[in-house]
Amino acid sequence: MVIIIGVSMLVPAAVDLYYGNPDWRIFAQASMTTIGLGGMACLACRSDIGPRVTSRQGYVLTVVSWIAVSLTGALPLWYSSLDISFCDAVFETVSGLTTTGSTVLSGLDQMPPGLLVWRSIMQWLGGIGIIVTALALLPMMRVGGMQLFQMESSDRSEKLSPRIRDMCMQIVLIYVSLSVICMLLYRFFGMTWFDAINHGMTTLATGGYSTSDMSFAKFDSNLALHWVGVVFMCAGALPFTAYAVLIRKRKIGAIIGNQQIKLFGLIITVFTLLLTFRLAQISDDSIFRSLTMAAFNLVSVITTTGFASGDYLLWGPAAVMLFFFATFIGGCSGSTAGGFKMFRLYVIFTGLQAHFMRLRSPSAVVVSRIDRHEITSDIFNAVTVYVCLLALSYMVVTVALGLTGLDLITSMSAAATALANVGPGLGNIIGPAGNFQSLPDSAKWILDVAMILGRLEFETLLVLLMPSFWRD
Repeated sequence: MVIIIGVSMLVPAAVDLYYGNPDWRIFAQASMTTIGLGGMACLACRSDIGPRVTSRQGYVLTVVSWIAVSLTGALPLWYSSLDISFCDAVFETVSGLTTTGSTVLSGLDQMPPGLLVWRSIMQWLGGIGIIVTALALLPMMRVGGMQLFQMESSDRSEKLSPRIRDMCMQIVLIYVSLSVICMLLYRFFGMTWFDAINHGMTTLATGGYSTSDMSFAKFDSNLALHWVGVVFMCAGALPFTAYAVLIRKRKIGAIIGNQQIKLFGLIITVFTLLLTFRLAQISDDSIFRSLTMAAFNLVSVITTTGFASGDYLLWGPAAVMLFFFATFIGGCSGSTAGGFKMFRLYVIFTGLQAHFMRLRSPSAVVVSRIDRHEITSDIFNAVTVYVCLLALSYMVVTVALGLTGLDLITSMSAAATALANVGPGLGNIIGPAGNFQSLPDSAKWILDVAMILGRLEFETLLVLLMPSFWRD
């Protein structure tokens, strides 16, 4: 993963060289340093054992990998002409790789092109890295109920089976193809090639980094671009296994019959209609424009993308409350989106339904299913643990941010956006019209941990704090 980050730095180096910006030397030096570090690690760890990863090694591998790529990815930002601190460089990198979208940078419209491309590449790589982690490692580690997504295989050992590797490669091809289609549509509907390529990468990754301080408000008059964004933000928030099944079996039921996708569509439809009704009340815009603004900003928050086409804090208290709850919802499991995830919402709903049925008929045998898979007690327990860890982490991070001197609204909002990997928060400081630059360094380090904690589904990181984990 570190070598991949290092090789990727050559792309912004080439961009800066093409535009005649001297930062290309910094990207080239950072690339050589990063590739060297990754290469030495590979040489030091050569083995004939093969890709055998136990569940305990999986926890360490996942956490250390995300920390390593965050630190190495920050090198070009730290040494660039931006003149920012190492704390800010790491914050921007962690936010990019976890596809959170929070930023400490301003003046994006005048920023060197290589740096803008590097921010987009980090989110694009982070998006595919999240999918591969969710499908290859988290089910094996039985994190947050993800064991339901364990690939079926006759190889029951703890190796990364060929089936998993083949599935991951297929999903990478799907991810690349959707990214290219998104870029082409952005260009077709009016973006420049530079904007289209950058926004294409960050849209499908549900990351939200833009090439302008105004984010999507830069294209305020072009509603077609907003709808392209809506479609591909939703595409990034759908389970990529469904795309793979659709291609392999050529059955549309893989998409429209998926319980996660049904619930995702229902929530977006209801919330969008409510917001459209609210906008129609408070503005003189047409119904279509109100629908576009409501759909774009809501999908951006629910899919944890973080694009903004306006300051939705001005839409009234009811709209602000709706966006706050939408912050936690997230997309589907096995997607680039963060948040609580539709899979866990569905498990909770079916669990409550089964509980009330047993209250009515104590002797009844109730079997809950999702997409013909039985939801076992292990999955219910894993989801319950996830909910408890989410609530506990939210309280701890909020209190920790408050101790750094932040007000209550900023602390609560920043904790929510970091843990859910959304991006912009609420309030005047970190709202859609602001950024995280003015926060103290201690708050940024706390948010770094929170972003990785939320992206790795809590248990993956917290289990490393148990002394018993390191015995034997």
